[in-house]
Amino acid sequence: MRYISAPWRADYVQRALPMKDCFFCAAVKGRDDRAAAVLYRGRFNVVLLNRFPYTPGHLMIAPRRHVADFVEARPGERTELAELFQTALRVLRTAYAPHGFNAGMNLGASAGAGVAGHYHLHVVPRWTGDSNFMPLIGATKVFIEDLDQSYRKLRPLFDEEKRRRERAGRPRRRAAAPSR
Repeated sequence: MRYISAPWRADYVQRALPMKDCFFCAAVKGRDDRAAAVLYRGRFNVVLLNRFPYTPGHLMIAPRRHVADFVEARPGERTELAELFQTALRVLRTAYAPHGFNAGMNLGASAGAGVAGHYHLHVVPRWTGDSNFMPLIGATKVFIEDLDQSYRKLRPLFDEEKRRRERAGRPRRRAAAPSR
């Protein structure tokens, strides 16, 4: 088996282990979406940027409710998560034109969950050749943009998706019957 080092994740691991408060819950309760990196607030879930991304545009979809295991998700949470996953793919394709995606959940600390008490879906844009030697040799990860740039690029696209969803959810007015 081959092991690949990811030293840029050390800061996250060191900060995540002693984590006392759930940053997902703090983001849900907070009012400053930019500070919390919240890109979209749905009825049951939120979409936010990962502060320790693998690639630019790495985001997470998490329920508003604090729940550890996806098995405990309510029907509305599951349905909206799937819809937001589709939305995230559309937005990320528009913003970054990735060649592919990784998506998944780490359920439980032993599975790699940094926040084991609040399940979340990672959506990671990927490009052919996006792995290189810099993190291994120089303990440095090179990104084409910082989190603020990612936020400024993605938030307007999620806002447009929200408007599109709201328009699609409105009942349509019936046309008046033609007069005879």
